[in-house]
Amino acid sequence: MSYTGPDPSPFDPRDQPSARRSPLRRPPAIALAVLVPGALLGWLAYGVLGGTGGSGDGGTNAAAGAGAGAGAQTSTPGSPADSDSGSSDNPGTLSASPSQETVPLKGKVVVIDPGHNVTNSQHTAEINRKVDIGTNLKECDTTGTSTNSGYSEARFTLDVAHRLVTLLREQGATVKLTQDGDRPFGPCVDERARIGNAAHADAVVSVHADGSAEGNRGFHVILPGTVREGAADTRGIVAPSRELGELIADDFAHSTGSSPSNYIGDGTGLVTREDLGGLNLSTVPKVFIECGNMRDTKDAALLTSGAWRQKAAQGISEGIVSFLRG
Repeated sequence: MSYTGPDPSPFDPRDQPSARRSPLRRPPAIALAVLVPGALLGWLAYGVLGGTGGSGDGGTNAAAGAGAGAGAQTSTPGSPADSDSGSSDNPGTLSASPSQETVPLKGKVVVIDPGHNVTNSQHTAEINRKVDIGTNLKECDTTGTSTNSGYSEARFTLDVAHRLVTLLREQGATVKLTQDGDRPFGPCVDERARIGNAAHADAVVSVHADGSAEGNRGFHVILPGTVREGAADTRGIVAPSRELGELIADDFAHSTGSSPSNYIGDGTGLVTREDLGGLNLSTVPKVFIECGNMRDTKDAALLTSGAWRQKAAQGISEGIVSFLRG
C-alpha cells in the first residue's frame, strides 16, 4: 500500500557501535619479552666464540643464532615487520599484516537489497508493470507498507541497509546495494535478482518489514523453495540459502531480543516461498528477512527506534559473517 510521512528516526552513524574484532594472535609486548633474552644469549655466544673475525661469515652466523634464540623467522626486506621492529635481525614477531582473523570477509562480496523504494508511490504505472519471475508474471515492485504513524517500510529498509554496509565493510567485505534511494522507482524484482547474480555475490539479503494485522508480531526469514520453471532454477541455491537464513534468524533473535513470528513459520522464524521473483531468479545464496510487523503497535515502536535498527543490522551482519566464514 502507499505511504506518506517523514522518517521519525533517521539514520545516524552515531548509533552504531564498533563491530566486534578478532584479537591479534600475539601481543607485541609478549613478543618483546621473548625477543630480548634470546638476542642477549646470542650476543654472549658470539662474544665467547670470537665472532668478530673479518671474513663476514661469523657476523652472519651470530645474527642467525640470535634470531634462533628469539624464535624469529627471516622476512624479506621492506616488509611491515621490518619497520615495526626497528631491526632486520628479528622481524615478524612483533607485528603482522592484517589477517583473516581481523578482516574475516576479505575477498567476499555481499549484496544488500533494501526492499521497495521511497518514491515507488509516485510511479505506480512503472511498478505495476508485469515482469517474468519464472513461474509467472508479477508486478515490477510494490510501494511496501508503513507504520500507522506513516514511517515507511522503504525508509526502514534503506536505513538498516546503510548500517549493514558499515558493519560488513568493517569486516572486510565488498558490499553493494541494489538501490540507494538514487533512482525514481524500483528496481523491479527481476533486476534485483540480476544485480546479485552479476556481482557473483557470496550472499544476498533482502531487507523488509511486514504489514500484517495488529497483534501479529515478530520476525521471519524467507527462504527460496525449489523452483525449476522458465527462467527460474533455484536448485543450486536452496541448501546454502537455508544455511544463511538459519544463521541470520539465530543471530537476529539474539541481537534484537525479538521472537520469531507468532503468525507465520510455526514459531521457527523460517518460511519457504516459491512466488518471489527476487528468490526465484537468484543464482547465488539469497534470503529475505521481514524484521517485524509495521502494523503492530509494539513492533512499530521497535522498528522506528534507531537503536533497535542498529541491533537489527548487527544481528543480520553476524549471521552473514557466520555463513561466509563457514
